[in-house]
Amino acid sequence: MLEAVEGNIHQRLCALLDEHRARYRVMAHEAVGQCEAVSAIRGTALGQGAKALVCKVKGNGVNQHVLAILAADRQADLASLARHIGGSKASLASPAEVDALTACVFGAIPPFSFHPALRLVADPLLFERFPQIAFNAGRLDRSIILDTEDYLHIARPEDRELSPS
Repeated sequence: MLEAVEGNIHQRLCALLDEHRARYRVMAHEAVGQCEAVSAIRGTALGQGAKALVCKVKGNGVNQHVLAILAADRQADLASLARHIGGSKASLASPAEVDALTACVFGAIPPFSFHPALRLVADPLLFERFPQIAFNAGRLDRSIILDTEDYLHIARPEDRELSPS
């Protein structure tokens, strides 16, 4: 059984960014979880959005939860993710697993892992196109626009191509 992450993720995230003196801003907006709609509200490009998918990788003796981060204008290649982790199959986690691992509803998950059982993997394409990334910040009605270099320095995700070319 997974133990749930505790605390307000939005507050924890802002505290983490402040602690590292990150260059970011918080935007309050209508509660939206769909990438296209929230990008329009934020005034950012769709490809600038950091889509966060909680996945489960199994097979070959592997049973691992992964937070896969990719550009919002791309689709996840779950087979590639499974191979990277060493498993044979990857799927999206159940809503209960997402809640336990992130303390967020789907659509509000930031590209940071606060749970030791949630491995962070990110597609480098997200960071190559824009100087800032944008994401819902633990709440559907709050977004953060964060300097890309600061994100990579603070989150330190594993680098893996997650979307088909």
